Amino acid sequence: MESRFQPREPLARQPQVTAETRCRLVSWLIPVHRHLGLSFEALCLAVNTLDRFLATTPVAADCFQLLGVTALLLACKQVEVHPPSVKQLLALCCDAFSRQQLRNLECIVLHKLGFTLAAPTVCFFLEHFTRVRLEAPGADPGEAADAESLARAVAELSLADYAFTNGYRRRRLRDCMAELRLLVALNEAALPLVLPAEVARKCPWLRGGG
Repeated sequence: MESRFQPREPLARQPQVTAETRCRLVSWLIPVHRHLGLSFEALCLAVNTLDRFLATTPVAADCFQLLGVTALLLACKQVEVHPPSVKQLLALCCDAFSRQQLRNLECIVLHKLGFTLAAPTVCFFLEHFTRVRLEAPGADPGEAADAESLARAVAELSLADYAFTNGYRRRRLRDCMAELRLLVALNEAALPLVLPAEVARKCPWLRGGG
C-alpha cells in the first residue's frame, strides 16, 4: 500500500508553492499538533494528505495555510477520537479564513484524493519496528522506548524537509542515512525540544541534552 500513497515530486506542478514555503507550513503544523494534543500519526497523515494533494492540484500561496489546517482536520477525523473543531483551527490561522472556505477546500481535497486517506505513514512503521524489536530475545523495553522516541523526533524533523518526500529505494539507504545525519546535525539545538526530557539527557551529543 505504501507505494500507492507515496507522492512523487509533489511540488512539480506548483507555480507558487516552493520547498521553502512547504517547510515553513509543516514546521508550523508540528507545534500546532502538539498544542492541540494530537498524535504523531495525525501529523504524519496530515503531511501525507498535503503532499498528495499538492501532486494533483496547483495551490495559491495565500491559500496554503488553509490547505495545511484542512489536511490536519482530515487526518484527525481518521485517527483521533476527538478531532479539533473548525473554530479551533481557524483561530490558529488568526481567523484569516472562513468556515465555509475550509469546508469547501475539505470537499476539494477529498474529491481529488478519491476519498482515500488511510495511508501508511512513518509513524506506523516506527511502531511496527519497535514491536519487532521488543519481540527479540533479551529485548530491553526501556531501551526500545528511548530508541522509538529518538527515531520519532528525527522523523518529525524529516517531515518538513522536502528531500525526504519521495522516499528512498533500498539501494539508496546509505544516501538516506547520510541525509538523516545531516538533518540531525542541522537541528542539533532543536532536537532536545521535541524529545522527552529523560531521553534528551541520555543523548549527550545533543546541545542541552546533558
